[in-house]
Amino acid sequence: MRQILLITDGGSNVGESPVVAAARALTEGVTVNVVGVVDESAIGEHGAAEIAEIAKAGGGMSRVVSTRQLSQTVQMMTRQTVAGTIRTAVNQELRQLFGLDSVGALPPPKRAEVVKVMEEMEETSPLRIVLLIDASASMKPKLHSVEDAIRDLVLSLQARVGNSAVAVFHFPGDYSHLPCVMDCDWTTDSRRISSLFARIQMKGTTPTGPALMQVVDFIRDTCGNIKTELMEAPPQLRRGDPDGVRSDYVV
Repeated sequence: MRQILLITDGGSNVGESPVVAAARALTEGVTVNVVGVVDESAIGEHGAAEIAEIAKAGGGMSRVVSTRQLSQTVQMMTRQTVAGTIRTAVNQELRQLFGLDSVGALPPPKRAEVVKVMEEMEETSPLRIVLLIDASASMKPKLHSVEDAIRDLVLSLQARVGNSAVAVFHFPGDYSHLPCVMDCDWTTDSRRISSLFARIQMKGTTPTGPALMQVVDFIRDTCGNIKTELMEAPPQLRRGDPDGVRSDYVV
């Protein structure tokens, strides 16, 4: 499973639409979540609307939070996105095999079996998360909280059984032809998440759309084929059981 977690505090103002870029990411199997960060000031109607639209186009979630809530929100959104991806895939499999709308339509004993498998998959499925950080001038006082949130996320992922890693990018890039810059390649080591943004020269432009597209290219190049596929799990449902609800596969 692949996710982009965009952390920003305002609207994009350079390049292609970030909503279009998020939709492109989703077609390639990458979910886009967005966290809007505020301090004393409000994020603004335009910024809040764009944040919601990016997440909707990218099949993810959006939240607008204070810096104090950032770390908890990042972890929550990551967990919920993993669970939602698995739940969607399971429901699709049930509809295709049995014409059932969801796991809730299964008889209680079978429902419990499937839920148990889903919970196991939440902890064991491989996970890759790219954190894409808005480093425009207005974000400068918030970057310390962003670093703390990234470090806490890496620590929380270390508790998962499945292979997990994060990479970190910020935008805008250092050069006009580079929408964003990689600060940290795929890592599971929280010690690498330290003073990531200390040398960033804050800029006024916010090329959110181009930055999203560059990150999608990075995920494709480093993770191979990232098209969404149904994931197989242990055969908890098998076709031909007396109650007629078992299948050879659970996604």
